[in-house]
Amino acid sequence: MKAAVMEGVRQPLVVREVQDPQCSAHGVIVRVEANGICRSDWHYWNGDWSWIGVAPRLPHVLGHEFCGVIEEAGPEVRGLKPGQRVVVAFSQGEGTCEQCRSGHSNVCNTPLVPGMTYWGGFARYVAVPYADVNVVRLPEAIGFVEAASMGCRFMTAFHGIVDRAQVKPGQWVAVYGCGGLGLSAVHVAAATGANVIGVDLDPAKLEMAKKLGAIHVVNAKETEPTKAVRQLSGGGAHVAVDALGIAQTCRNAALSLRRRGRMLQLGLTSQSEKGEIALPIDRLVLMEQSVIGSVGMPAADYPQLLRLVESRRLVPGSLVTATVPLEKSSEVLEQMTSFANLGVTVIDRY
Repeated sequence: MKAAVMEGVRQPLVVREVQDPQCSAHGVIVRVEANGICRSDWHYWNGDWSWIGVAPRLPHVLGHEFCGVIEEAGPEVRGLKPGQRVVVAFSQGEGTCEQCRSGHSNVCNTPLVPGMTYWGGFARYVAVPYADVNVVRLPEAIGFVEAASMGCRFMTAFHGIVDRAQVKPGQWVAVYGCGGLGLSAVHVAAATGANVIGVDLDPAKLEMAKKLGAIHVVNAKETEPTKAVRQLSGGGAHVAVDALGIAQTCRNAALSLRRRGRMLQLGLTSQSEKGEIALPIDRLVLMEQSVIGSVGMPAADYPQLLRLVESRRLVPGSLVTATVPLEKSSEVLEQMTSFANLGVTVIDRY
C-alpha cells in the first residue's frame, strides 16, 4: 500500500509503498478514505512528548483522524463487518481495564493511539485493534471528509466543552488559540448556547471564529486579552479554554476566569514547556476556580455527537478549509511550525 512515511524527526515525509497491515483477531482493517492532519501529528513529527515517555519508532506512519470502509474483520469482532462505513476514535482502549469498563476508554490504562502507538491513517489501510471498543459506524448522511474533520480536534472539543466543562446556555466561554482545535471549541460552545469569545493573533483565524459562532473576538497583538475578556464578559469567563498548550495561552486562560470559573486545558505542550506551565495558584484557590484536563472522547459517546452532526446542529465540515492528496501531507506539517494553517486540512486522495 502507499503511505507517507516519517523517517526522521522534522524531516519531510516520504511517500512510498509499504507492506499492507495484518488483521488481528479482535481488530479490523480500514480502507482509509479521509484523514485530517492535526497539530498532534505535528507534535509527534516535531519530536515532542519525550518528557512523558513518548517517542516515535522509525520508520513510522502518522495519522489519527481517519475514517473509511472496513475491508476485513477478525473472528473475535462482534459488532462490525466488511463493507461498513466507519470513523475511528483516536483515544482508544483495550476494553477490559477499570477505565474502559466505566465508559472512559479515552483514558484507558493501556492507551492506544493510531499514528502514535501504531501506524495510522497517512496510509491507504490501517489495522485497528479492539475494534468493538474503538470503531464507530458512520451514518450515510455524513461524508468522509466531514467525518475526518471531527476525528480528533472536533470530538476533543466536544468532550471537553460538553462533558468535562459542562458549558451551559448563556455562560461566557473564552477560547485561546483559534487553530483547528480552538475553532472546534468555538463552534461547539456556540451550539450549546454559550457566549463565545475567540482569542488569537491572526485576523483570518478570528474572522473564521466569528463565522463559527463567536460573538466577540480579541486580537492579542492589539490588546491585553485577559482584561478584554473580563470586560466583554462582565467579570470573567465561566469557562476559559487553552486550545494551544503554550505558557502564555494557558496562563491567560486562567487569568480570564470569573470567580468559580473553570479552565479547560485541551492543548498539549511542546518543546518550550515540556509539560510544565506555571499557573496563578493563589488566585485559583481564593476564587475557587477549577482546572480541568480533557483528552479525546470515548468511542461509546460518538453516537451523541454523530446525531448532532446528522441534524446539522453541529457542522464540523465548516472547519475544513483545504483537502490535499497524500503527497502534500508533509507540506501541511511544515506549515504548522509557523502556525500558517487556517482551519482543518484533510487528506482525501490516496
